[in-house]
Amino acid sequence: MSAAAQKSSTPRSEIVVMKFGGTSVEDAVAMNRTAAIVRGRRERGLRPVVVVSAMAKVTDQLLAAADAAGRGDKQGALALTARLRNRHCDTAADLVSADQLPELRAAIDLEFDALDELLRGVSAVGELTLRTSDFIVSFGERLSSRMVAAAFRTHGLQGAHVDARTCIITDDNFGKATPDSAAIEAKLVELVLPLIERNETPVMGGFIGSTPAGITTTLGRGGSDYTAALVGGGLHAGAIEIWTDVNGIMTTDPRIVPEALRVKSISFEEAAELAYFGAKVLHPATILPAVEKDIPVWVLNSRDAANEGTKITAVAPPCASPFKSIAAKKRLTIIDIESTRMLLAHGFLKAVFDIFDKYKCAIDMVSTSEVTISVSVDSTQRLPEICDELRKLATVKVEEKKALICLVGEDIRGHAGIASQVFSAVSHVNLRMISQGANEINMSFMIEESDVEEAIRSLHKKFFTSADPNVFDVVAAKA
Repeated sequence: MSAAAQKSSTPRSEIVVMKFGGTSVEDAVAMNRTAAIVRGRRERGLRPVVVVSAMAKVTDQLLAAADAAGRGDKQGALALTARLRNRHCDTAADLVSADQLPELRAAIDLEFDALDELLRGVSAVGELTLRTSDFIVSFGERLSSRMVAAAFRTHGLQGAHVDARTCIITDDNFGKATPDSAAIEAKLVELVLPLIERNETPVMGGFIGSTPAGITTTLGRGGSDYTAALVGGGLHAGAIEIWTDVNGIMTTDPRIVPEALRVKSISFEEAAELAYFGAKVLHPATILPAVEKDIPVWVLNSRDAANEGTKITAVAPPCASPFKSIAAKKRLTIIDIESTRMLLAHGFLKAVFDIFDKYKCAIDMVSTSEVTISVSVDSTQRLPEICDELRKLATVKVEEKKALICLVGEDIRGHAGIASQVFSAVSHVNLRMISQGANEINMSFMIEESDVEEAIRSLHKKFFTSADPNVFDVVAAKA
């Protein structure tokens, strides 16, 4: 911990970083509900630091406006921002008191005036760079954080707006910047800790940051969770809370299995695995700063604040079931790479993976036979170039519309015959690739996208019909 943080009169256990997603700040009703939740934390003696996403669907609309401007469609871009301006102004009118509204409305108009000017410039040039795109989408969080801070002041919570770009320092990899943890901690101690000491409630936008030179960056889609974890780690908080619209992490997607159960407690390792393999509740990178500082993460429902949610810790209690949850990752592509010579000839594997590395294409699963490597990827952006290079080494076949089913649980270890139980549950489904993770906490297989729902329902019935009440809600958790 930094010297400044050590001198703080606020115990680290009292600081709680609360991240609210887009549906938790989608309108005035949701923002007022968020304020009530934050008030509840303060009444328990905690010192909240709040991180918010853009209002629901705003990031998508900003990206659409940026795309339109990049194509030279100035009118289309400005029409989109005009609707966004009206939405934010209408929300503000329902959100704050009459004496606060002129100041908030002026701030909103100032942001949209700047956004419109930028879009006119992009349209005139007819080119949209990643750097400019980051700046355009940053307006979503910049606006929502100002509005939530104003709502807090209306509710007597002493909301203090903090521009996240002054604290979240990153490199210049626009679109998916890498944070500088040491620089972030220093900025948080300098700019945010004093607000906490004055009993104010800092509010900042997630997802956005800046380079040391002050150029706006983003952490990638879903990056608001990452922001919360970085802030929690930098302040050495007692807890990080991710507020969404579901009752925590569940045994599977309740849209597929309505009787899905809430997982009460899960390990960091299990949660990270689920997040990577398709669970939408958490951004995968969220886990890392929390693990490093041993800070528990809670996943909670802003529409059901009384629900206990899911607690993520370094070590979770043992579970009678071998699995904690089932995740699915769709829109995957399998690439079969068949060598004309022995697969394990010196340098062949390295040459293959060097090609994927060159195009920054992550691989989800790998399977090998005597002369063939099969890999699955979720990004097809550079697939033609990748395949062209692979064909210099081997024969290449591409299969699309595949999905990965992943069963996660630390208690896979020590369960004899678990693979046979899994495969008997999905014996009616054609399996394309199979893998039991090297870390021994996941079992995965590849199937056709069209078979995902049936496979998940069969697996859930097999492994969660008799749930351990110490680990799962015995009553189905509603989405």
